[in-house]
Amino acid sequence: MITLSIMLATIIQAIDGTIANVALPHMQGNLSAAQDQITWVLTSYIVASGIATPLTGWVTDRFGLKRVLLASIAGFTLASVMCGIAGSLTEIVLARTLQGFLGAALVPLSQAVLLDINPVNRHGQAMAMWGVGVMVGPILGPTLGGYLTDTWSWRWVFFINVPIGALAFYGVGRYIKYRTPQRLQRFDAFGFITLSLAIGALQLLLDRGQNNDWFGSLESWVELIVLLTSLAYFITHTALSPPGKSFFDYRLLRNSNYISGVLLIFFVGAIVFATRALIPTMLQTLFDYPVALAGLVSAPGGIGTMLAMLFVGRFVGRIDVRVLVAVGFLVTAFSLWQMTQYNLDMTQSAIVWPGVIQGIGMGLVFVPLSAATFATLSPQMRADGTAIYSLMRNIGSAVGIALVQVLLVRNTQIAHSGLVNNISAANPNAQHGALAWSFDLAQPHALALLDDMVTRQAAMIAYIDDYMFMLVMTLAAIPLLLLIRRAQGRPALPVEPHALE
Repeated sequence: MITLSIMLATIIQAIDGTIANVALPHMQGNLSAAQDQITWVLTSYIVASGIATPLTGWVTDRFGLKRVLLASIAGFTLASVMCGIAGSLTEIVLARTLQGFLGAALVPLSQAVLLDINPVNRHGQAMAMWGVGVMVGPILGPTLGGYLTDTWSWRWVFFINVPIGALAFYGVGRYIKYRTPQRLQRFDAFGFITLSLAIGALQLLLDRGQNNDWFGSLESWVELIVLLTSLAYFITHTALSPPGKSFFDYRLLRNSNYISGVLLIFFVGAIVFATRALIPTMLQTLFDYPVALAGLVSAPGGIGTMLAMLFVGRFVGRIDVRVLVAVGFLVTAFSLWQMTQYNLDMTQSAIVWPGVIQGIGMGLVFVPLSAATFATLSPQMRADGTAIYSLMRNIGSAVGIALVQVLLVRNTQIAHSGLVNNISAANPNAQHGALAWSFDLAQPHALALLDDMVTRQAAMIAYIDDYMFMLVMTLAAIPLLLLIRRAQGRPALPVEPHALE
């Protein structure tokens, strides 16, 4: 029952990062917002969640795990209702900010609880259950969001959280035992402020950079300066603070498995979410898929992830986790290679199967990686450790999405320029053959039609370049597995199911 309750809380938080994406056009019209304004519905949630995630360790130490979980579930659910009844852009942005801030602790604390209530030899299966919610939620979010928006309205994208949140709240309140807070950590206000400014500036820079022409705008430069300055102050302050007095527990840096896992989960976040951000837009812009169909074609990748996670959890502890993760990365690399074979004449099955294979690969990576990351971490450091782990996955996804979008725009322009270089009425090849039969290049409308075809081809080339880039990035992550040591025995302190009543 604890696992079920925790999974419900994890799923609603994980899904809400992407479920509103497909509903944005409907919100824009209903709330009378401009194109650049409505994206704040997404950005405000991401930034608030990123800022609040590092707070998880301190608030848990100060108020206790059960209280924090209950407050997060209740606050997240209430904020979801506020989003659903919002009557203006300002109201929904404020509600989404509150939703992201209050729900930030749900994913890291759910991971910590599952590690607490399971012995070490079952951590692989526990992380499989947790990973299903964390990884499948964002993938299925657009599909569910499209269905709810088409069937009822965009407001049900948020109202759907109410019954799920109520069940999660009851389960946590009924089955998780209250423990007296340790209150060993002092709140480091300066560390929190500088880290929050750095995370917020990074998220804004990555989310808004494309629309702002990156460093061609003053906003991007301001965000970069705030990011670098705040990060420098945070690192200096943390390094000079005595143990237990800084916001970040730098004892985590002494655990090589944990640091290796954090680096690798950054790559996982970048690969998974960047791919999932590309495919729906590719299907809608180049293949004219409606929103609901694009979501359905993308959904089988989530099914592959779920099946792989449930399967691989049984092998964690029996097979070296480095082997399992390496196999997962290689399977993912194969799926990305398949995506580099995409073309404008492909069928739906040619889109579905690489997605399923990639889902299987990421499932094989995520579960053993999570188990190895926390295998040698003491229970007292799990709240901090899981918070930073989740934060790095989110930052990886933001960086990955920003990179592929930049490359997509840039490579589309380059490919378009190369393709049109020799297309003109003066080219002898234009005077005969299929081109002359189909297009009269002396006519403006024929040139416009030909340019549209060339633009689609250029965009397809750019998408293929993005998949090739992620293929290289996937292979580049594999050598980092050499940094992971195989866990010997139990963690420094025994793990007991002390969350049970």
